[in-house]
Amino acid sequence: MNGMAEPVTTLGDDARSATVALPATAQRGALDIEYRWLNTHLTDAPLAVFLHEGLGSVAMWKDWPQSVCDRLGMRGLVYSRPGYGRSTPRPHHVKLPVDFMSVQARDILPALLDALDVSAEERKRMWVIGHSDGGSITLLYAAAFPDALAGAVAIAPHVFVEDISVASIAEAKTAYEQSDLRSKLARHHDDVDSAFYGWNDIWLSDAFRSWSIVDELEYIRCPLLAVQGYDDHYGTMAQIDTIAQRASHTRLAKLDNCGHSPHRDAPQALNDVIVDFIKKHDGSASA
Repeated sequence: MNGMAEPVTTLGDDARSATVALPATAQRGALDIEYRWLNTHLTDAPLAVFLHEGLGSVAMWKDWPQSVCDRLGMRGLVYSRPGYGRSTPRPHHVKLPVDFMSVQARDILPALLDALDVSAEERKRMWVIGHSDGGSITLLYAAAFPDALAGAVAIAPHVFVEDISVASIAEAKTAYEQSDLRSKLARHHDDVDSAFYGWNDIWLSDAFRSWSIVDELEYIRCPLLAVQGYDDHYGTMAQIDTIAQRASHTRLAKLDNCGHSPHRDAPQALNDVIVDFIKKHDGSASA
């Protein structure tokens, strides 16, 4: 499971974008996953894995994961989920299932870590940091593998469906079809329609209105930080308040003058709270 394509982008000596092949299983076909390592020279440092938003990719993170890893003295792993970036696109006739985020947490991410030879010991020291849909996947991974990570950070996650989320996602569809949003996203995805409609169609489906991962939150035992902006138009504070109700050890961070993307809207405030939290729970991280 270690076959690797030639790098498609090189950013310095140890920030490299490439693809790794995940073989077919009974549940899915073979996949190519775009990924990038950060700070590989820190060979003994813990690993931070970054999970992107519903329309994100390796490239769309820009330099934010690097800034977090540099402040913490950690290695980093950034990757594009199937259907996004340079990873295997979603076939247009295939609709995402209601539990697509659970599949990512319990199947795709563990398979990627296996393919990249991330050992069980490394995973116990690993932090998972996710934004939006990636934040939800972070919570699901922490619930499914409670003894296999050091901690988790969920940024603007979804744990149930709110009307404000559906309304904003419907507005995004209008923007995609009537403005330059499609051309902007096309810079970052090999199949932009696959990426957009895979995300948009499932979120706007009737079946998804009852989606919830609230019950799974009670299985999270690792240190957990949940972050949300007060001006988030894709979800309210009820999302992270619910996390704290179900996983009482959760630390909440509520950011002023911040929308759905704290790493873009309030990067300094977000970095400060993440670094402070991880330093308190991981003695091997350095600032």
